[in-house]
Amino acid sequence: MRDQKSPNAWPDTLPSQFGPYDPDEVPDTHRIPVPQGPGEPDAPVSAVTEAVDLPRLPLGQWWWQGLRAAVLLAPRTGAAVPRPLQLIVLVLLCSGVLLGLERLHVAGPAHFNLRGWLLTWWSLPLLAWCAWWALSPARRQDSPAQVTGGLAAWLALTSVAVLPASVVAYALMAWGAHQPARWSSGYGPTVFWVIYAATLLWMLAADVRVLSRFVRSHVRTGLYALLLLAVLGVGMQYASSRSWVPDTSGDDTPAPARLHLSQSLFESQQDLMQQQVDALVPERPGVTDVYALVFAPYARENVFRRESTMVSDLLQERFDAQGRVLHLLNHAETADTHVWATPENLDRAVTALAARMDKENDVLVVYMTSHGAQNHQLAASHWPLEVPPISPEMLREALDTSGIRHRVIAISACYSGGWIDALATPSTLIMTAADATHTSYGCGALSELTFFGRAVFDEQLRSTHSFEEAFKKAVPLIQQREIEAGKSDGFSNPQIRVGAEITPVLKGLEERLNVAPR
Repeated sequence: MRDQKSPNAWPDTLPSQFGPYDPDEVPDTHRIPVPQGPGEPDAPVSAVTEAVDLPRLPLGQWWWQGLRAAVLLAPRTGAAVPRPLQLIVLVLLCSGVLLGLERLHVAGPAHFNLRGWLLTWWSLPLLAWCAWWALSPARRQDSPAQVTGGLAAWLALTSVAVLPASVVAYALMAWGAHQPARWSSGYGPTVFWVIYAATLLWMLAADVRVLSRFVRSHVRTGLYALLLLAVLGVGMQYASSRSWVPDTSGDDTPAPARLHLSQSLFESQQDLMQQQVDALVPERPGVTDVYALVFAPYARENVFRRESTMVSDLLQERFDAQGRVLHLLNHAETADTHVWATPENLDRAVTALAARMDKENDVLVVYMTSHGAQNHQLAASHWPLEVPPISPEMLREALDTSGIRHRVIAISACYSGGWIDALATPSTLIMTAADATHTSYGCGALSELTFFGRAVFDEQLRSTHSFEEAFKKAVPLIQQREIEAGKSDGFSNPQIRVGAEITPVLKGLEERLNVAPR
């Protein structure tokens, strides 16, 4: 029995703080009247206003009941409405926890990005409107009166209810950012996305559990759940928005250049390809010449620009290939000097080289450097130009169509061992920076060269003309450097396969280059 002197007092069934509270036992004065059927006039507005005299809860109770919803238990708040200050504190406190966890996603100094933080709130007005629609009382005569604390109660409880799942998701992303190797090999990516998807479903279930506490309509609750699922899906598409960005105020490195597309640039690219093809030096009868295609399709990392340039220069200096190298490169600063590294230009370059060289006796060296995926494709990017990834089948088809017989192929990328079976022939030497199931190292934004490119080409091939010898000497160096760098997902395990028919050709080339004047 309630105290008649205090209309806001709790019923006797509810202890002063955290006791059980059955929503079906809410006093009538806390129920929102439902319009009556035909012939039965609704209660006057003044009567409704007087009847709705809602109780208040302490801040700790809102927090506790929100955590109940996090484990999918019904929150026991009855028709209580949070005070404005309580609502602000709850929302900002939960947001602050996630903001602090997001700071862990950036290693080293970082500064707060207000614009990125504000972008994370884009879905709140949409969800609030949908929750308001779901919370509005039904207009049917037989609909039961709904117990509700209104939109404010939904927001207060939901902010806390989704917090545990959000903490797990943010912590998982922070772990992935600091230890990418752990999640990028073997079953790592699968485990990562399974856990991440589970946290999103947990978040969805907690949010819907709060709403279902107040809404008696399964249809409205279901529609809200579908909308929430759509919002989560859209949010994942914009996951690149960050509240914290690396602080480069003390870094003298200039900001990366951006490619500006124009018709004149497209036309100049076509002219550039033709100019470089026309400049290729023809083959020399009776001499095993080296021609080369160096291919770097990933514009976002300067390491691939540096490495491909180093390999191009090395082949011209050490393998008598002056004027016989086509260097295809994606980079904003080289659009007027280098042909773009795209699948179409890959075909054109191989065809052009085949037209200049002796396809039966000369040697074509192909060097590709980029990030690699577990599906054994090379990443390609040159925003805003759209460039599809490069597969081993693309390269094999281009080489077979050209008729070039003797091939030396080097793939510097993660999981590049998956290229070997697709490219191997009796007249091909192929070496890769890793096997088919491991990552390679040295392809980060701060890397000068990849571990593979540095050890095999920049170091060993400067003292020998034998690709096999250079590879053999480079492998232990790569392993030692990976250990020193803390590579945690196992040795990259570079691979090599040498066809029987190309061995004597490369041996003859080595002998010629060893006696040739520098």
